[in-house]
Amino acid sequence: MESTLLCVLLLLNTYINSGHSEDDALPKTTLTVKPNPAFTGEKVTLKCSVTYDSSWNYQWYKDWNYNVVSQSVSHTITGNTFTISRAAESDQGQYWCEGNRVSRPTSSQPGDPVTLTVEALPKTTLTVKPNPAYTGEKVTLKCSVTYASRWNYQWYKDRNYNVVSQSARHTITGNTFTISRAAESDQGQYWCEGNRLSRPTSSQLSDPVTLTVEALPKTTLTVKPNPAFTGETVTLMCSVTYASRWNYQWYKDRNYNVVSQSVRHTITGNTLTISRAAESDQGQYWCEGNRLSRPTSSQLSDPVTLTVEALPKTTLTVKPNPAFTGETVTLMCSVTYDSRYKDWIYHVVSQSVSHTITGNTLTISRAAESDQGLYWCEGNRVSRPTSSQPGDPVTLTVEALPKTTLTVKPNPAFTGETVTLMCSVTYASRWNYQWYKDRNYNVVSQSVRHTITGNTLTISRAAESDQGLYWCEGNRVSRPTSSQPGDPVTLTVEALPKTTLTVKPNPAFTGETVTLMCSVTYASRWNYQWYKDRNYNVVSQSVRHTITGNTLTISRAAESDQGLYWCEGNRVSRPTSSQPGDPVTLTVEALPKTTLTVKPNPAKTGEKVTLKCSVTYDSRWNYQWYKDWNYNVVSQSARHTITGNTLTISRAAESDQGLYWCEGNRVSRPTSSQPGDPVTLTVEALPKTTLTVKPNPAFTGETVTLMCSVTYASRWNYQWYKDRNYNVVSQSVRHTITGNTLTISRAAESDQGLYWCEGNRVSRPTSSQPGDPVTLTVEALPKTTLTVKPNPAYTGEKVTLKCSVTYDSRWNYQGYKDWNYNVVSQSVRHTITGNTLTISRAAESDQGLYWCEGNRVSRPTSSQPGDPVTLTVEALPKTTLTVKPNPAFTGETVTLMCSVTYASRWNYQWYKDRNYNVVSQSVRHTITGNTLTISRAAESDQGLYWCEGNRVSRPTSSQPGDPVTLTVEALPKTTLTVKPNPAFTGETVTLMCSVTYASRWNYQWYKDRNYNVVSQSVRHTITGNTLTISRAAESDQGLYWCEGNRVSRPTSSQPGDPVTLTVEALPKTTLTVKPNPAFTGETVTLMCSVTYASRWNYQWYKDRNYNVVSQSVRHTITGNTLTISRAAESDQGLYWCEGNRVSRPTSSQPGDPVTLTVEDYQPKTTLTSDKENIFTGDSVTLSCTAESPGWKFYLYRHRPDSTPVTTTSGYSYTLSWVSVSDGGQYWCRAGRGDPIYYTLYSDPVQINITERPVAVLTLQPNWTQIFIRETVTMRCDIQGGGDSNWNYIWYNNSQLFIPFNTKPEYRISPVYRSNSGSYTCEGVKGNKFSKTSDAVQLTVSDQPQPVLSISPQWLNPGDSVTLSCEVDKTSIAWRFSWYRTVPYRAGLPSLSDKSYSLQPLSDNVTSEDSYTQIPAGPTPTGGYVCRAGRGDPVYDTLYSEPQFLWSGDLQSSVSLTVNPNTTQHFTSKSLSLICELKGNSTGWRLKRHTETAWRSECPSTWRSITESTCTITSLTTWYSGVFWCESGSGENSNAVNITVNDGDVILESPVHPVTEGDSVTLTCTFRHQGTNPKLNTDFYKDGTLIKNETTGEMTIPTVSKSDEGFYKCKSGEGESPESWVTVRVVAPGSSTSVLVGVVVGLLVAGVLLVILLVLLVRYQNRKGSCFNRIFWPPQPQRTNQDPQQDQGSTQGDTNIYDTINSSDNNDNDVAGASAAGPRHVTYTQINLKKLDKKKKEKRNYPQENPVYSEVKTGKATAAAGPVNVTYAEVDLQKKVKTKKKRETATPPEPESVYSLVKPYTAPAAAGPVDVTYVEVDLQKKVKTKKKRERATPPEADSVYSRLKPR
Repeated sequence: MESTLLCVLLLLNTYINSGHSEDDALPKTTLTVKPNPAFTGEKVTLKCSVTYDSSWNYQWYKDWNYNVVSQSVSHTITGNTFTISRAAESDQGQYWCEGNRVSRPTSSQPGDPVTLTVEALPKTTLTVKPNPAYTGEKVTLKCSVTYASRWNYQWYKDRNYNVVSQSARHTITGNTFTISRAAESDQGQYWCEGNRLSRPTSSQLSDPVTLTVEALPKTTLTVKPNPAFTGETVTLMCSVTYASRWNYQWYKDRNYNVVSQSVRHTITGNTLTISRAAESDQGQYWCEGNRLSRPTSSQLSDPVTLTVEALPKTTLTVKPNPAFTGETVTLMCSVTYDSRYKDWIYHVVSQSVSHTITGNTLTISRAAESDQGLYWCEGNRVSRPTSSQPGDPVTLTVEALPKTTLTVKPNPAFTGETVTLMCSVTYASRWNYQWYKDRNYNVVSQSVRHTITGNTLTISRAAESDQGLYWCEGNRVSRPTSSQPGDPVTLTVEALPKTTLTVKPNPAFTGETVTLMCSVTYASRWNYQWYKDRNYNVVSQSVRHTITGNTLTISRAAESDQGLYWCEGNRVSRPTSSQPGDPVTLTVEALPKTTLTVKPNPAKTGEKVTLKCSVTYDSRWNYQWYKDWNYNVVSQSARHTITGNTLTISRAAESDQGLYWCEGNRVSRPTSSQPGDPVTLTVEALPKTTLTVKPNPAFTGETVTLMCSVTYASRWNYQWYKDRNYNVVSQSVRHTITGNTLTISRAAESDQGLYWCEGNRVSRPTSSQPGDPVTLTVEALPKTTLTVKPNPAYTGEKVTLKCSVTYDSRWNYQGYKDWNYNVVSQSVRHTITGNTLTISRAAESDQGLYWCEGNRVSRPTSSQPGDPVTLTVEALPKTTLTVKPNPAFTGETVTLMCSVTYASRWNYQWYKDRNYNVVSQSVRHTITGNTLTISRAAESDQGLYWCEGNRVSRPTSSQPGDPVTLTVEALPKTTLTVKPNPAFTGETVTLMCSVTYASRWNYQWYKDRNYNVVSQSVRHTITGNTLTISRAAESDQGLYWCEGNRVSRPTSSQPGDPVTLTVEALPKTTLTVKPNPAFTGETVTLMCSVTYASRWNYQWYKDRNYNVVSQSVRHTITGNTLTISRAAESDQGLYWCEGNRVSRPTSSQPGDPVTLTVEDYQPKTTLTSDKENIFTGDSVTLSCTAESPGWKFYLYRHRPDSTPVTTTSGYSYTLSWVSVSDGGQYWCRAGRGDPIYYTLYSDPVQINITERPVAVLTLQPNWTQIFIRETVTMRCDIQGGGDSNWNYIWYNNSQLFIPFNTKPEYRISPVYRSNSGSYTCEGVKGNKFSKTSDAVQLTVSDQPQPVLSISPQWLNPGDSVTLSCEVDKTSIAWRFSWYRTVPYRAGLPSLSDKSYSLQPLSDNVTSEDSYTQIPAGPTPTGGYVCRAGRGDPVYDTLYSEPQFLWSGDLQSSVSLTVNPNTTQHFTSKSLSLICELKGNSTGWRLKRHTETAWRSECPSTWRSITESTCTITSLTTWYSGVFWCESGSGENSNAVNITVNDGDVILESPVHPVTEGDSVTLTCTFRHQGTNPKLNTDFYKDGTLIKNETTGEMTIPTVSKSDEGFYKCKSGEGESPESWVTVRVVAPGSSTSVLVGVVVGLLVAGVLLVILLVLLVRYQNRKGSCFNRIFWPPQPQRTNQDPQQDQGSTQGDTNIYDTINSSDNNDNDVAGASAAGPRHVTYTQINLKKLDKKKKEKRNYPQENPVYSEVKTGKATAAAGPVNVTYAEVDLQKKVKTKKKRETATPPEPESVYSLVKPYTAPAAAGPVDVTYVEVDLQKKVKTKKKRERATPPEADSVYSRLKPR
């Protein structure tokens, strides 16, 4: 300090010694401080100034220790200014300054120091009332500042400085912030801040106050009963669980209708009682609580809808109503309310003799009129609703039976009249009537004269016998069924009066008038009917017949009028007619007839015509003349003269022609004659000329031809006339007449006029009429007219020259320019289209003289050239363009002005650049008149501009002027810097804007994209190019940019790139407290965290008074964690924390406080179970709950002090798939923390577990195969399920399809394919389920159709036939029905197309799938069908396809013959099939069956000779098949197998079976028989060559059964198909010796065969190669069906065949036989029937004790050698006794011994085969005990032994 002072003194001494005076002292600084005193946070400006000169720099000092003031965040030195932003108390002190500069004086004296005082901002105080508040209440927050006045207040909510703004519920008035209708969203921390215009401009923030908004307590509404019935009492009770002393307000429906006290509505405390509830009471109800203290009201309760249902109403039905006396009336009362309520008791009337009440029915028997009246009923029951409303009353009307009324008209009646008796009943309709006559109840029936129609009895031609007493009675189907008979009426019948007839004159002449007069003496006012001749021809009015009164007048009588006349009277009143009188004969004689002659006829107009009339009868006649049929009398006239019998017509005209006749008249009778035959006079007009003129109109100079013609006759000369004055046209230089032609050459206008001509000739007609005149018109050639538009034209314009001719159309035009006839041709600019010449872009060279001429194909071919037109072409005016300013800056407005010096009213078109871009109106481009204004010019606007003028009048456009280039320069751009960025709330942010172009800029600041201008405010300061934001808030963040403005151009800059300022809220602490609530003694951990940055230190606070939590014995702070051990009640309260750190941000916001609650008791857990009684396999969930979260749960079983079953952090534990051992008592408790703090144990829970019952599903019927529409029942039985209160769940393919069923059976009827699937079931009782049953598979198939087979299909007499019906092989339990097809009959089952009905066979239904019948007589041809059924009710299959059984035997009633009589036919040949009728058989038609179709009748395309004959005119192979005849009653003829061969060879063989012993000829026929009629032919039987014939024929002289088989022939022409030849066997004679021989022979043979069989068996047993098998030889395939091929099939019980192999190594069996040589095979069948207990089925043997041998041959296969087959069957039935009556008439054949030899077909390609079958039946002691169901015997227990050769 001393050294400094010494230096100052030395300097002062030097200055004094240097010779300066006081006037030369250093200049002194002056310091100003504003504001002073200042408030913390304000900006303080200290300005230092030196009055001397300029260019000073300043040094700042604070306090006397010469502390130099430096730049810092809040201290800024700019020029002579020191700025303290956000002044703090540390800034106060003494300030002074000193100036320094380069030039002298280099420094100033320090000025007087100024003391800056910085005071703390006044602090606001915030009060909130009420707090806590309830939702809906009004909350008032009041902010106050004790310092100064006129404060405005800013309100904030929560720590993130959310500014509270005005809204619907938030109102700020002065220092008060009012929240109306407070909501939970309003709760939070509030604080406020004051602001004012004068200093201090703001206050400190108030301490925050937490506003709590609690929901109003809610009311609960209960309504009982609900729904209610009208008339019941309903109680509504409202309750609030919070506080007490509530009053309640009641509301109904959503429009807040207050429910008030009334007669039926009583409010007592919290209860609203509605007595006698009505439907008007139903609706939505809710309630609200109100009380004096807070909360003053509750929330509205949830609305409850009260439903008031009308009491169910009874419905009364009365039948019948109205009723008739004596009927039974039933009144039935019913209540429709809910099907669950069925226990209604009905009250109607009381029981009596005729009134019976049963349940809801009142029955009135024998209704009387006293029963009628009003009835209604009412229902009552024990439970709610206890009664019903009485229903609408019904009036019962009891009426007497209606009575008939009889009317008879007429009465009395006359004989012959029609009498109508009408019976009517006024009640109802549709009556039938019964008529009675006389009192003895004679019923009147229908007869010839008595007709009954509806209610009318009509008696036609009444007779005296009809009179008597009549009455009637009504009957009807519906009620009333009868009427009472009405009163009887007596009918009287009288005879009719008779007429008298007179005729004058009689006889009469034709033409005379005859008068006939009729009279009736009885009564008066008769009208008469006239009849002629005996056939009752009525004489009617006509031209000649007039009926007046009783007179018939015949005028101009004719011969047709003569005849027998009689009359009959008719009148209006009765009698309406008379009897006809005696007839009178009228005779009419013909009048004499005139004869007329006419000459000449036909006549020509103008000639004289004479007509002469004569009468041959008598004399002295005068004549009358008539013309045409309308009796026009011809009178005297100038041209018509009548003299005597002559009419003369002079100068005949066409009007004279017509039909003429004449009539004679005289004084005596006959007074006139008949007119003679008329004569037609024809008057023909003179022929007329026809004139044609070509051309017409004509043009001057053309040649015109006029031609005259007469169509009648020839050789005419013609005279020509012009105009109406008969000017004769003569020959001249231009007029030439040649024959009928006048030629005018070089026509002129003087030639036009009217022309006509006339013909003359020598013979009749001598002249013609002049024809119709023709006007000739001669016109001048048309002239062209030329129009030119525009004219004058401007260069570049389009000029249109249009040439037109007014005459006609289709002109072609030629254009000319200038007078030298320059033709104007097409060019680039000259286009000629039709009559138009278009000059595009007109040039001065186009101007000149233009004219045109027209040409065309038709007349006139050319026009005259029109007047020429001069075209003038002028140059367009030119535009001038000016642009200001140019160059321009972007954003400036640029004006472009276009002008044309020529004319006015120009519109302008603007163009930019050379590519003719049109400048259009836009946001920035405005065109007004001749000016284009570009606002806010952009660089895109620069370029070459030019303009063009356009106007409405011509010239329509100008030439474009010289283009002007507009230059647009970009505005200088601002640059913005922001520091710091990002900023934290509360920091100072500086934004600096600069422009590099020019100087002296002022700056405008913007925020965000919506051009929000940033203005000065308390926290926003703009100084020069700097915007300073103090105490940055989140609302300050956003997009900032700036813009420069200045006075001279450019006046503004572009805004620079925006900079996003990010203001981040100070990071907020998060406090977690665990556990919370805590229990006394627990350890509580509070953890504070800040998610932003790291290295935070934490400060802990408790309660709102900022109590700092410090370390203590129980409170430990480690890092971010505060641990409270052994928590006590004193520890509970509000906790929060705050973070601090060294770097930015230096502090955090305090987080939301957390209230720690410490409860002073040990909590207890609660253990619950979702199930108590469960089955094994179920799951049960045990839930252990505690009062607060954060616990671990411990579950114990059997004992609470045992080891836990489980420990889980979740509150529930599920035991899955429990077993019985899992049952018992369970406890739980919870624990948490470290060390663990435990709760008390819960109360125990008992779990009972039993074994799960099993569901068993059965299917009934239990068939593997089910078909659609059958009935299936599934039954689900629960085994081990205890009681039977089970419900059932059904699954199909694991999918639930019946969720709940009370019955154990599920029936599917009918079943369909969609029902197929795997079915299971489950029992359910409450929430318990049984085990799911094992799956039962249901397979549903389509309705089956059985397959019918018939064996054999071709039958011989006496053979049996077996029908086999096969259904799906997997299905069972069928019974089979058998049918034969017959023509369609109603009432019988039918095929689907109704082509045939099905007639059941005898023993129609069998349990076996085969049916055997042995036809008693000739085998019928016909179709058979089968069907199967099963179940109850019976389910039927479809009918099988029909199969046919055919017989070749001729029938007794009808037979089918063919012509030609052979089975094989060539294609293209004809064939006739004839149904030969026998006896009374009628209605036969031809049928056929082919491989592809069946039962086709004789097609209409065939030529049918007669009804029973069908002729195929041209055969094809398609016609091959079986044919037969069928009658309408179902009888069938024999069948014929027809083969049509398209080859060259056929075999002619018999169509029908041949009789044994007859001669048979087989003929081989060739298609081309004429070329080689006889060829060498081979004949084959069963594939074996049997004969060669050179004649082509093979004859079997005596045919036997062995000759039966397949035949064919072969030659060089080819091979025929095979045909079957059937041999009919004749029954053998009954010779005793023969029978004895046969019996003895068979007995010996049987014994030998048994011995042989035993030896064979023993031999094979020694060989050891025996095995059992079922065997039957395979059947060969044939082209034509073999009638015998199926008869070897076996039926009945099991056959045992023992096959004996002669070689051990022969394994090929039949295969070996097919390729080997001769074979000898022996079959032996022995039936050991001695011990058989089954009844032997009957054999259909023809006599009682026969002994016979039947030998049948077998057929060999193709290419086989000789075959020896022997069958032997021996039945020893000697001692068989019959104990029961046989079912059939055929007796058993005891003691019969016979041998049956069956044919066998050896395999194909085999050699000779010898096969022997032996069958022995030892039936000596067999007894028949039962009837056999079928006629064919089974072959039970048969043993077949087969010997096979090596």
